[in-house]
Amino acid sequence: MIITKAGRRMFPAMRVKISGLDPHQQYYIAMDIVPVDNKRYRYVYHSSKWMVAGNADSPVPPRVYIHPDSPASGETWMRQVISFDKLKLTNNELDDQGHIILHSMHKYQPRVHVIRKDCGDDLSPIKPVPSGEGVKAFSFPETVFTTVTAYQNQQITRLKIDRNPFAKGFRDSGRNRMGLEALVESYAFWRPSLRTLTFEDIPGIPKQEYRDLKTYYIFPKLDNLLSRQIKL
Repeated sequence: MIITKAGRRMFPAMRVKISGLDPHQQYYIAMDIVPVDNKRYRYVYHSSKWMVAGNADSPVPPRVYIHPDSPASGETWMRQVISFDKLKLTNNELDDQGHIILHSMHKYQPRVHVIRKDCGDDLSPIKPVPSGEGVKAFSFPETVFTTVTAYQNQQITRLKIDRNPFAKGFRDSGRNRMGLEALVESYAFWRPSLRTLTFEDIPGIPKQEYRDLKTYYIFPKLDNLLSRQIKL
């Protein structure tokens, strides 16, 4: 799962369907994300596996995402699929936007909390979820994820770009825009020597200036394209 300083939407988003609530009772629905263990991980490319790389970093400030429809009646919650698609993740420990703060290269487990309104007086985005009668927490093993600041696996990169509606800027739109994989691969692995990039078709430019012309015209364009796609 990608995390950024500015905050990145969690994708795929967590979505749940709830049953068994009192239709006339008011409830808050919230989510927090907790560490799976006390380890830090690294991705081993030659074996395509995550390996333990040491102890976890120090705990981050607790954050809770309170669903924006809260509070609502049990009847309202039960007749809809509850989506957490607006939840954002960040690695900025000084974040003041209410995003969930996580460390990169750690494993986490999302938890969904159903909180009866009379038990939610102490519910806050910057405090742990209250416990006790009237508060239920649910977690699902298949939702465990590892946080990264850049995808470590090209298949995951392709899958997320293809499925994420907010990643349209990374897909080929038919307007001379490269896919993310092709862009990264060309930038990371294609290293042409200066001898292969010449401007002999441009009259009046001495060979001594080829180096400067190449640097000015090619790499800034690539950097600008990367920046433009990341903003989208």
